[in-house]
Amino acid sequence: MNVAERYADVVLEQLRAVIETQTSALNQAATMVGDALIREQWVYVFGTGHSHMLAEEAFYRAGGLVRMVPILDTGLMLHEGAAKSSYLEGIEGYAETLLDQYPVRIGDVLIVASNSGRNAVPIDMALAGKARKMSVIALTNLRHSKMWPSRHTSGKHLFECADIVIDNCGIPGDSSIHIDGLDTDVGATSTISGTLIMNMISLQAMEYCILHGKVPEVYVSSNGVESDHNERIITKYRTQIRHL
Repeated sequence: MNVAERYADVVLEQLRAVIETQTSALNQAATMVGDALIREQWVYVFGTGHSHMLAEEAFYRAGGLVRMVPILDTGLMLHEGAAKSSYLEGIEGYAETLLDQYPVRIGDVLIVASNSGRNAVPIDMALAGKARKMSVIALTNLRHSKMWPSRHTSGKHLFECADIVIDNCGIPGDSSIHIDGLDTDVGATSTISGTLIMNMISLQAMEYCILHGKVPEVYVSSNGVESDHNERIITKYRTQIRHL
């Protein structure tokens, strides 16, 4: 078996672990999101570094929920400087200022993704959401979090700041494969498992809404049949969804 096949096996094993061990948490998260959609509230998604891709995965995607909104800050992404993003992720108070830029309401849902769950900004974001009476879902790597101390002055990890915690079932350090000749393991997995989890929550929330008599708004592909469907959504929600 070559290294690519070994990596694929590790990823599949991790995805199976999510499906087999996180069912209860996923069901709770989907119900929380579904209830918010039925009330015509909003679901915000946030992550720093590579975890910000999970917020983008949920946004403006063919078949994706319209009311699932990313919280995006270029300073916390890698394309404007990886070292800069790591530095900013450690600043307490940054998340509070960032969340103030979004029209969040009492009863909205906030999903915070952080593989390590130990840095200041994701923890602060969860705490800021709780202070605003949002319902908070954490997507994190519990094994990793419990191995390392928090970098937040509260001493808390992300999983200790949320109403619902979903474990991505990853290994400590995220890298999953050893190759002889390299001094460190390689092959991160958290983005793959995180994407599965985000889509499982979204799809189950959609089904929940329909079973309760509410048809959720979704985007369609911009590269298929010509339609003004997405344009109508943009016109309707441009002031509410800042990244449209």
